[in-house]
Amino acid sequence: MIKKSKMHKRLARTHGAMLALGAILPIGSAMAQTATEPVAAGQLETVTVTAQRRKENIRDVPLSVTLLRDEKLDVLVSGGQDIRVLAGKVPSLNVESSNGRTFPRFYIRGYGNTDFSTFASQPVSLVYDDVVQENPILKGFPIFDLAGVEVLRGPQGTLFGRNTPAGVVKFESEKPNLKKVEGYYNVSTATHGTDNVDGAVNVPLSKEWAMRVSALRQHRDNYVDNTFTGQNNALEGYNEHAERVQLLYAPGGAFNALFNVHQRMTTGSARLFRANLIQKGTNDFADGFDADKISTNGQNYQNLQTDGASMRLSWDLDAVKLYSITGREQVRSYFSRGDIDGGTPAGPGFIPFQVETGGGLSGLRQTTQEFRVESKNPGALNWQSGIYYFHEDANGFSNNFNSATGAQTSHLASHQKNTAWAPFASVNYAVSDAFTVRGGLRYTRDNKDFNTVEAVNVKQIGPGSIEESKHKINWDLSGSYKLDKDVNVYARVATGFRAPSIAAASASVPITVADSETILSYEAGIKADLFKRRARVAFSVYDFDVKNQQLTVVGGTSNVTRLINAAKTKGHGAELDLEGFVTPRLKMSLGGSYNFTEIADASLSVAKCGSCTVENPLNGAGRVVIDGNPLPQAPKWIINSTARYSIPMADGELFVFTDWSYRSQINFFLYQAAEYTGRSLLEGGLRVGYTWQEGKYELAAFGRNITNTRRITGAIDFNNRTGFINEPRVLGVQFKGNF
Repeated sequence: MIKKSKMHKRLARTHGAMLALGAILPIGSAMAQTATEPVAAGQLETVTVTAQRRKENIRDVPLSVTLLRDEKLDVLVSGGQDIRVLAGKVPSLNVESSNGRTFPRFYIRGYGNTDFSTFASQPVSLVYDDVVQENPILKGFPIFDLAGVEVLRGPQGTLFGRNTPAGVVKFESEKPNLKKVEGYYNVSTATHGTDNVDGAVNVPLSKEWAMRVSALRQHRDNYVDNTFTGQNNALEGYNEHAERVQLLYAPGGAFNALFNVHQRMTTGSARLFRANLIQKGTNDFADGFDADKISTNGQNYQNLQTDGASMRLSWDLDAVKLYSITGREQVRSYFSRGDIDGGTPAGPGFIPFQVETGGGLSGLRQTTQEFRVESKNPGALNWQSGIYYFHEDANGFSNNFNSATGAQTSHLASHQKNTAWAPFASVNYAVSDAFTVRGGLRYTRDNKDFNTVEAVNVKQIGPGSIEESKHKINWDLSGSYKLDKDVNVYARVATGFRAPSIAAASASVPITVADSETILSYEAGIKADLFKRRARVAFSVYDFDVKNQQLTVVGGTSNVTRLINAAKTKGHGAELDLEGFVTPRLKMSLGGSYNFTEIADASLSVAKCGSCTVENPLNGAGRVVIDGNPLPQAPKWIINSTARYSIPMADGELFVFTDWSYRSQINFFLYQAAEYTGRSLLEGGLRVGYTWQEGKYELAAFGRNITNTRRITGAIDFNNRTGFINEPRVLGVQFKGNF
């Protein structure tokens, strides 16, 4: 039973959040839906994506792509989870973080980056409303009021602007429209005091102007007890709010303009690093593990404030379309502090030192500009070309603290300036009604200036500043062939490029640089509508080689990061997306991927972990040889499925929706150790609800991670077999309405 006082607090908090949204959401508002063409009962609607920067039927796009939208997307975030909830929900996608909600790391086909430094770069690019989000801090913007999320697998370097050798995760907000006042509201409350309120309203301001305002409020109570201090419900809570305002100017002629301003604020617990979590010689929890308890004498908190704006202009002329996309993103402040040794001798096991760390950004400004021209040729040949500019100015820092006294023991501040520009072009040519060839070309020049600006109680090794500059041409070529009106086959070869990365120095490691990396990828697949559009399938196979891949050595003998390059990394695999109506009332989907990755560099070795069981050979210097190992956080298997069964009723519909995702075991680090191999993870969700008035209202009970499966999902390896775990089970109720 929930205590009366606590229940009153939760109701008051939810009521307050509703009042905060009340200014923009009329009573009776509704969940916004993407407009689609009418379809017969039991048929799938046509899905369009912008994977090639134009709207196309997903069946015609010659690459592996998945779109999440509508109910599938809404169900995933019903429990208040952040962007990491996308992990395993589509083939070949993993998302994880050692910083909690504020610093997601993306992996596609096993290819990503485990770097937790504030200047980290990633081979997966995240694009939000056509603006790239480069720094990992920017990539965690919450999921709300979205038209859809596209996951583009494989190199996307010729049409998307930043670090795309692995792929792109592309978010698109619902846009304003001139038609009518409409919108939605969504309210849920769940276990652990988890409350989620979001909504949007679209308001035509005149015949030419429309505005859409969207907002999100999320809260979770602290629910983990600190047995060292004796404080109950001390940790693991959060408060998050985000807003987005869009203005559309559409005068009815050739010109359109879309303006976007947005912001995010987050406070709460940082990651809970649990000392002595892992049983020696295994990847099981140690005896006595309790997910609702931790023993720590250090401070734990994080806070983040970001904002941004964009301006998307378009001119629809007689022969071409012109586009200008201007973006400005900013991290005003970010700081995350946690106890990396987990406690004191009074805690679970002996802790030989008192160390906690903190890191963040005192400021980051990112400016991007793209000009693009697209042909409107009614004939066989069409093209698009443009130029892209990127500039980032970031100030980051890392601190150490003494947990026993709370005093700061060191401070290291660094500055990075990154400027890049790239002209690009892409051509489509219809050789015949059935066969189309596409090709793209891009030239990139990337410059980075990095320097240490302040070092307190840190004796820096090596130079205090480094400059890197590289340029590269990358390309792609694909062909698609229509076997008939419902079945397409395609093949694609593509290259990608990631500029050099720079990691800040520490007391024991100098500034390190990873040289630029390149990828050559081959892919082939088939896409088809089946059984008169009652089902849809996409299947692809791929093979890639990464030359000079940038890898991050995390930990080993100390809690630092160091960048290295592997001579080669190999990968191959297959992906499947299948959905359809089994009966008019039962709709199901199945997705899966097999991703094999292997480091191929016999000369590469890293420092071994402390107090663990290494399963790789050691060289003469006592270092671990990682040749032949899979990449970190790269599961071989990902499987996901959904099922929705509906029962029509007098004024509505009763439904049951369930979704499941599975990923096989993973390595946490570049080397293999018994303790640092994450066990396979299966998580499921269930939703039972009732909709009425033609879907205008919905009331549902839901559960996320309904089996309450707990797994170690990451670790700190230099002492005490420290790790962190996945999200708990959440049970709740939700009400949605639209107008």
